Amino acid sequence: MVAARHGETPGFREEVLAFLADNLADDWAGVGSLAGQDRVDFVNRWRLLCGAKGYLAVTWPVEYGGRGLGKLDQLAVVEEFAHARVPVGSPGDTISIKLFGNTVARWGTHEQKARFLPRIMSGEDIWCQGYSEPGAGSDLSSLRTRAVLEDGQWRINGQKIWTSNGTSANQMFLLARTNTTVSNSKGITMLVLPTDQPGIDIRPIKMVTGTSGFCEVFLTDARADEHDVIGEVDGGWAVATGLLSQERGEEAATNPVLFAYELDRVFNLAREKGLDKDPLVRARLATCFRDLAIMKAMGDRILDAYIRDGSLGPASSISKLYWSEYHLKVTSLAIDLLGVEALTWEGAPPMRWFRADDPGAPNDSASWLTVYLRNAFSGTVYAGTSEVQRNIIAERILGLPREANVR
Repeated sequence: MVAARHGETPGFREEVLAFLADNLADDWAGVGSLAGQDRVDFVNRWRLLCGAKGYLAVTWPVEYGGRGLGKLDQLAVVEEFAHARVPVGSPGDTISIKLFGNTVARWGTHEQKARFLPRIMSGEDIWCQGYSEPGAGSDLSSLRTRAVLEDGQWRINGQKIWTSNGTSANQMFLLARTNTTVSNSKGITMLVLPTDQPGIDIRPIKMVTGTSGFCEVFLTDARADEHDVIGEVDGGWAVATGLLSQERGEEAATNPVLFAYELDRVFNLAREKGLDKDPLVRARLATCFRDLAIMKAMGDRILDAYIRDGSLGPASSISKLYWSEYHLKVTSLAIDLLGVEALTWEGAPPMRWFRADDPGAPNDSASWLTVYLRNAFSGTVYAGTSEVQRNIIAERILGLPREANVR
C-alpha cells in the first residue's frame, strides 16, 4: 500500500486495495509473468473488472462509466495497481481513454459525451490519433490535411503518420485544416470519423523490433459527419493543446510510479548478472535512482498546479524532456547489463506501447530490447521531440531569443 495523499476521497484507496485483494491470488507475480495469449486473456478480463468498478476513468462522470472523482484518486488507482503488478486497462486505453476520452469529457457536447464515452468504456470503440504528418511532426501547426464541408459532410484528404493503434482502431480523431485563409495554428479543426470506410488506407510501419505499432494513414475523400467536430470549427488548436496538457499533467505524476517498478527490475538485473558491486554500474544505478526521485517531486508539483488552475505552461516541456531522457538512460543501462544477451531476442515482448514494460515482466532480452528500442527511443520523439522541448524551455522560461535556442 502507498501512503494516501491529502485531498484524496476518504476511503477510496482502501476500496481499491480491497478490490485487488479480492481479485488477485496471494501468489500473483504480475501480468508480465504471463506468457503469450494468457497475458492477453488476463488483460481483457481484468479490463472488464476495472471498468465495472469505474477504475478505468476515475474522473469521468458516473453516467459515462467513471466515478466522478478527482485526479488524486486516479493517481491512487495507478499507484496501487502498479504495486499489485496489474495494468490500469489495456494498451489501447492510452489513446482511447487518456487522450480522446478525456478530451471529449472536457470539450465535447452532451450528445458527444453520451455517444462516445460509454462505447470507449465498454471497449466497443478503439481510437487512434491523427496528428503527425510527413511534413508536420513537432511543427504540427503546419499540417496539410484538408477538410471541406460539402452537403452536410466533411470531405477529408491528406496523410497522417506515426499513428499508434492504427491497425486495431475502428475510430480516429484527427486534425485537419478547414480554413486556408489563415495560417499556422488558426483554421484547424478536430474531426472524428470511422476508419472502416473506403476513403481510409491504413498501412502498418514495420519497426526494428519486428512489430507494427505505428502506421501511416492515407485519406482520400474520407468522410466525417458535419457535427463530428470536437470543439469549434477552426478552433481545433485549442482542443489539441488542451489534450496535450491533460496528458502531460497526469503523466507528470504517474510516470514516476511506473518507472519506479521498472527501475527495481534494473537493480535486480544487476544482481542477477553479478554486476551490482561494480563501481561504474553502481554509479549509473545511483544516477537513475536520483533522477527518478527528482522526477517524482517534479511530477507532484506539476499535478498540484494542474489541479489548482488547470494549466501547465512550459513546465510540461520540462517534465516531458526529463522523463523521456531518463527512460532512454535507464533502459540503456539495462541493455548494457545484458551484455551479449542483448544480441538475441529471448522471451516475450511487452504488450505495452508506452512507457515502462508490463508489471512483473522477467529480465529477458526480448523484454528489455523492446522497451529500449520501441518505447524509450520513440519517447524522445513523440509528443514533441527533445530538441523542441529544449527550445520551448529556452524561450519561455529562460527568456532566450529564438536565434539562441539550445540544441
